Parts: sequence; C-alpha cells; structure tokens
Amino acid sequence: MSAKSPTRKQGFALKAPEAQNVALAGSFTNWEQNPIPLKRQKNGVWKASLALDPGQHEYRYLVDGQWTDDPDCAQRAPNPFGGENCIRTVA
Repeated sequence: MSAKSPTRKQGFALKAPEAQNVALAGSFTNWEQNPIPLKRQKNGVWKASLALDPGQHEYRYLVDGQWTDDPDCAQRAPNPFGGENCIRTVA
C-alpha cells in the first residue's frame, strides 16, 4: 500500500471588479467540465482556495464565459487552442 502525497492548500485570486461571474478551470477540474466558482470580495477581487496534489497544474479563469489568463502567473504553457495556460507548481 503506497502513501498518497498530501495535498497542499492553494489560493487563487483575480481582480475583475466588473465581472458578474468568475470560475477557475484547469487540469484539476477536467477544465470546463467542473469549474470552481470564485467568491467576489468587496474590493473586486475574486478568490478561491483548494487543495491540490504536488506537481504542475495548468489552469485559466473563466470570466463571464470568456477564457482569461492569470496576470500574476509568470509560468505558461501553450495550449491546443492557440493561447496559453497558466501553470501552478505545487511543492
């Protein structure tokens, strides 16, 4: 029996004061199949935290139905749709 790697809590935040709806989609949600809704804060920043397994995870935000990059993410990978996915590395 192998021990499962412990998950690590990860915070995600996107400043989008005009948005009506923001969700997080990525390799850990089967992309748009199970997006995670973010909660709007009073300052216009949308936030969510979730537990991720160690390793690299690709993700993007869905803002009012439009794919949006994380402006705070420097690590990117090309995606099959001609854009880029953001990469979160969990140690």
